[in-house]
Amino acid sequence: MRNEAGKLSGTLLRTLYGLRYVMQRNGGIFLRWCAFAVVIGLVVGAVGAAFHVALEWAGDTREQYGWLLYLLPLVGVFIAFWYRKADMPLERGTNFILTSVRENHPVRLRLAPSIFITSILTHLCGGSAGREGAAIQLGGAISGNIGHWMRLDDKDCRTITMCGMAAGFAALFGTPLAASVFAMEVISVGVMYYAALFPCVLASVIAHQVALSLGGETTAFALIGLPQQTDALLLVKLLAFGVACAVLSAGVCIVFHRIGHLFKRYMPNQYLCIAVGGLVVVLTSLLLGTREYNGAGMQVIERAVAGEAHYAAFAIKLVLTAVTIGVGYKGGEIVPVLFIGATFGAAYGGFFGLQPSFAAGLGMTAVFCGVTNAPLTSILLAFELFGGDGLALFALVIAISYMLSGYYGLYSEQKILYSKLRPQFIDRKTK
Repeated sequence: MRNEAGKLSGTLLRTLYGLRYVMQRNGGIFLRWCAFAVVIGLVVGAVGAAFHVALEWAGDTREQYGWLLYLLPLVGVFIAFWYRKADMPLERGTNFILTSVRENHPVRLRLAPSIFITSILTHLCGGSAGREGAAIQLGGAISGNIGHWMRLDDKDCRTITMCGMAAGFAALFGTPLAASVFAMEVISVGVMYYAALFPCVLASVIAHQVALSLGGETTAFALIGLPQQTDALLLVKLLAFGVACAVLSAGVCIVFHRIGHLFKRYMPNQYLCIAVGGLVVVLTSLLLGTREYNGAGMQVIERAVAGEAHYAAFAIKLVLTAVTIGVGYKGGEIVPVLFIGATFGAAYGGFFGLQPSFAAGLGMTAVFCGVTNAPLTSILLAFELFGGDGLALFALVIAISYMLSGYYGLYSEQKILYSKLRPQFIDRKTK
C-alpha cells in the first residue's frame, strides 16, 4: 500500500511540475501576445477609423461637386509620381503584404501614409475602387513595422503582420470574425496559421471597438426571402447558382488581371497608362449617365440586397474596377467584388428560382470566396453580414464556388498549397 501511495504521489508531483512548466512557458507567450494584440488593435483601430471618416468625406464631397470626376486622370499622374518618389512600385499592394507574411520581407512604413492618401484621392475623384484592400495594406504595414521596431524574430513578425491585416479589415468593415480568419487563410490556401488565431481575434475585436467609438460602423444587411424549409428542389437551385458564381469568380479574376496587363503592355509609361485609365473611367461614367459605379458603391449593394439591381451592373463595375486598379489607382478590390456578387445575384437569382434579395446575399459571399479562395472567411462573412439564418445554405454555395472556381485569384502572390479537388499537395500561385 505504501509503495502504491508513493508511486501515486510521485506521479502527481511530476504532473504538477509539468503543468507548472507548461503554464509558465505558455502563460508568458500568452501575455506577450496579449500586449502585442492590444497595441495593434488600438493603433490600427484608430487609423482605420480615421480612414473610414476620410473615405466618407471623399464620397460625400464627390457627390456634392461632380466636376471632381474630371480630375481623375490628373490625380492618377500624381499617384504615379508619389509612388515613384517614394521608391515603391505602383503594383505593390495587398500582394506585397502577402509576400511579407510568407517570406518576412520588410514593409516600409511609408506604405501606410501612401495608401491612405492615394486611396482618398482615388475615391474623391471617382475611381472605381473599394476600401478593405487598402485597410489590409494599412494594417499590415503598420503592424509589420511595429514588429521590426520591437525586434521580433521572423515568425513573430509574420504573426504580428497578420494581426494588423485582421485589425485593418475589422476596423473598416466591422466584421471582426471574418477579418481574423481572412488574415490567416488568404496567404497560403490549404494551410492555416493557427498560432496567429488568438492575437488576430483579439486585435480585430479591439480594432473594431476602437473604430466604432471613433465614428466607424458595423456592416450588416437584412435579407428578404430566405427559404423556410430545405428540400431537394432548393438544393438543386443552390447547386446551379453556386456553379454560376464559380464561373463569375473566375471571370472576375481573369478580367482584373488581363485589363491591367493590356494597359501596361501598350502604355509602358506609368504616367500615360494611369492617365489614360482615368480618362476611360471618366468617359464611361459620362456615357452611362450615372455616378453609381464610381467609388466603392455601397449604396448599390444595399439596393441589391433589397432585391433591386440593373442587369448589367455587375459587368460595368467589373470593368471599371479592373481599369481603376489595373492602371495603378489605389483602394481595394473587396467591396467591388461584393458589389459584383450582390448585383449579379439580385439581377439573375430569379432565373435559378431564388428570391433576388436572398440571391444577392449568396452572390456576395460566393463570389468573394471564388476570388479570394477563402471559404471559411466567406462563411463567417455571411454570418456577420446576414445573421445565422440559412447559414448552411450559404456554406453550400460558398463551397461550390470554392471548388469550381479553379486556381484563379485576385492576388497573384497568393499560394494554393493543396488541390481543390483532392487531398494532393500542389504548391502553386493563383492565376
